[in-house]
Amino acid sequence: MKYFKKMPLAFVAICFFCALIGGCASFGANPKNVYQPLNYTEADAVNTEVQRIENIRSENSVEALWRAVILDRSIKERVFDEETEEIRKNVSQVLEKCFESSVETYNTLVEEKKYAKAISVRQSLETCGYKESLSMSIDELSSLARPESIFPKKAQNADSSISKVISGTVTVWVDRGIAVQNGMGYADRVIGSGFFISNDGYLITNHHVIEDLVDKKSQKYSKLFIKLASDNETRIPAKVIGYDSVLDLALLKVEIDVPYVFSAGSSSDLDVGDKVYAIGSPVGLERTLTDGIISAKERKLSSVGNILQISAAVNPGNSGGPLIDEKGRVQAVVFAGMLQYEGLNFAIPVEYLNAELPLLLAGGERQHSWIGAFGKPKKDMGKNIGVELLYVMPGGSASRAGLKTGDIITAINGIDAKTNDDLFNIYVSLLPGTVVNVTTTDIDGNSLDYPVYLTERPKSPGYEVYSRDVVANSFYPIFGMKLQTLSGSKKYTISELINGGIADESGFTDHDPVEIAQILFNEDNSAISATLYTKKKKNGYIDVAIGLTTSLDSQYYF
Repeated sequence: MKYFKKMPLAFVAICFFCALIGGCASFGANPKNVYQPLNYTEADAVNTEVQRIENIRSENSVEALWRAVILDRSIKERVFDEETEEIRKNVSQVLEKCFESSVETYNTLVEEKKYAKAISVRQSLETCGYKESLSMSIDELSSLARPESIFPKKAQNADSSISKVISGTVTVWVDRGIAVQNGMGYADRVIGSGFFISNDGYLITNHHVIEDLVDKKSQKYSKLFIKLASDNETRIPAKVIGYDSVLDLALLKVEIDVPYVFSAGSSSDLDVGDKVYAIGSPVGLERTLTDGIISAKERKLSSVGNILQISAAVNPGNSGGPLIDEKGRVQAVVFAGMLQYEGLNFAIPVEYLNAELPLLLAGGERQHSWIGAFGKPKKDMGKNIGVELLYVMPGGSASRAGLKTGDIITAINGIDAKTNDDLFNIYVSLLPGTVVNVTTTDIDGNSLDYPVYLTERPKSPGYEVYSRDVVANSFYPIFGMKLQTLSGSKKYTISELINGGIADESGFTDHDPVEIAQILFNEDNSAISATLYTKKKKNGYIDVAIGLTTSLDSQYYF
């Protein structure tokens, strides 16, 4: 009990929070099996991987192709004796089969007009070294995945007066039936805003506006309608086409004659201080126009991407409405405001919407990609030169492809990637299941290329890391402290800290001893809290109990 006698009030508050956030993971519950790279010098390991690839090929031809390419590269880098020459032939044969299966998949997707997925498979084939000709180019597929008539870059309407522009906005109305509270029933509804991006009825809103309609866990009875700016009485049925919970975007469709189609601007043309206008239905008041300026361009309000901070008034009901410039072009999608603070409102840059429109048009939930890694920008002479891998998750696609801690990612598919924002901007237009070419510089300064398979980004990447690696390793990306085992299963010493990480900001230093007492997660595993006993150097080596709490997602997981 000696530790608890010394606990400060702040730590008691943290412990109380931990008790509230839900389930706890009894410490010491390391994964039963942590992935170990296959030793391709062993014939059994190669044959086992060949069989695994054959099993995967019928269900996921692209993943099978990627695994076969990695296996083939590994075999060529090894020296085999004559008895194992047969293994080379087996690997070559399975690689050829995987190419054939992926080409079949591509052709089927083109025939079925699933162009976004077809682009993914074609890009994967090219990354894996396929040299034969294929029907349609990437540009042709892209034009089919997103026709020019949808969210055009040039205005299609001759009249761009404010009254005409406003007519292209709608009130999004989600009827959730009757809610009962304290024995009294009342109409339960969600009201948001939206705007038309095509003459055939496609419109944009926020995901959180229509969340109940697509949440598989929701037991609410919901119907979706819109109301035109020119008619606040008629409710027009609408349906959800595609949605993205991460970027908070949703694509809807209605069957009406559209009064006005918005054109896409480019928020990169904006600067702090430029004037903008928000159109929407705050608290249900249709046709509301508010003005303001761009207050900041690169705010981090979510785990991925940059958003705009604006001073234009935003209230409940504005969500999903357009943020336009003085020429009526959409520069962003309004999605949030801090109601207790005046002038603190936010919008999603139009570039993100442009990048993933083909994926929203493909329908369903938009999943984001990652490679199972954690890292931060690496600087040289004050300039970002790439993203340094500080952690690579065992069994993740980066690990399987051969990427290692200390490697610096400099490009993906030939596009420069100097920061985590650059990585996200590249990922945003790519589907999980795509094989990309990752260019790196290793610790010796050598430039290397790796084919890496993009997998589906988990809701809580940090929890995925914790579940797939030993606790000592997982604490590095989660809390920014690399642990080295001392004795027993709970005692460690800190071997390295990430500058600016949770541990660093909490006053830990290298070589501080650490004993992990308890680890807690909240209900949806999006946050973690750990109770540590330590004798910090900065605290005069006095016994102290420390509580660390952090989110299990950030822009540094990619």
